[in-house]
Amino acid sequence: MQADHLLKQVAFIKEIDKLKYIQRKTKLFNSNRHENDAEHSWHLAMMTLVLASHANKPIDVLKVVKMVLIHDIVEIDAGDTFMYDAAKNHTNTEEELIAAKRIFGLLPQEQAAEYIAIWQEFEEGITDEATFARSMDRFEPLLQNTSNNGGTWAEFDVPYANVYEKKKVIADGSASIWKYAEQLINESVEKGVLKK
Repeated sequence: MQADHLLKQVAFIKEIDKLKYIQRKTKLFNSNRHENDAEHSWHLAMMTLVLASHANKPIDVLKVVKMVLIHDIVEIDAGDTFMYDAAKNHTNTEEELIAAKRIFGLLPQEQAAEYIAIWQEFEEGITDEATFARSMDRFEPLLQNTSNNGGTWAEFDVPYANVYEKKKVIADGSASIWKYAEQLINESVEKGVLKK
């Protein structure tokens, strides 16, 4: 039984290495190199550890770390959807659920069920842990874009209203981080790297 579990777990570990090849539109801080999904997930996990005290409500930090580490694994199959892409559906949860079942299904049944449930909780965005995890997910690319003279906002001519609308959910997980993020957005307008 243990050997069988180990083989399944190793198969999963090998499969998720593919996350390193999923390129995001955002670029690393002060860089021209695009970030990959694995780097993004790692950064969110570190941000969660460092910024957890700013959550609006007490959170289970380990659960949030699990969420941010696994939330994009489905993109191995489903691909990454750019947040400001007006042509593509951002609620492709059916496609992503199929991916979640396949990829997490490589694990032993109990672990697979746990990871699918955590992934779904993140997607629903209702619990205190999910709202904070989603705050981290929206905050990191904002920091990247402000470090890159507007980054994807400038590159894809994204207007202030769209940025504000997508980023204001940060407040659901952390009012203090949102206050800081809102200031960065407004400063980006003042600097001319985000169009009002």
